[in-house]
Amino acid sequence: MLTLLAAATAGAADQAPPAWMGWLPIVGMIAIFWFLIIRPQMRQQKAHQAKVAGLKRGDEVLTAGGVVGKVTKVEDVYAELEIAKGVRVRVLKTTIGDVIAPAGGSAPAND
Repeated sequence: MLTLLAAATAGAADQAPPAWMGWLPIVGMIAIFWFLIIRPQMRQQKAHQAKVAGLKRGDEVLTAGGVVGKVTKVEDVYAELEIAKGVRVRVLKTTIGDVIAPAGGSAPAND
């Protein structure tokens, strides 16, 4: 009886999956996170950096704080925005969220 039990135990041990199979679900989850979260975020960040690097005088921009202004001066780290007639503020270029298309291209919605 002991020999049958030992033989059955030895047969079950031979059928155990390899050790790397335990890591397979973790590697799969990392791949899913990479393609669904990290990679698109990196693309957005590169696109934002390209927009900020391409700033020029006369562009209308929206800052992260919600301030809309026209670029009057661009430096290495800072940009000067005119937010009202005669009112200029200096902002970090990294806080500029988006470059707004000029409003003159289309008719206003309420006209």
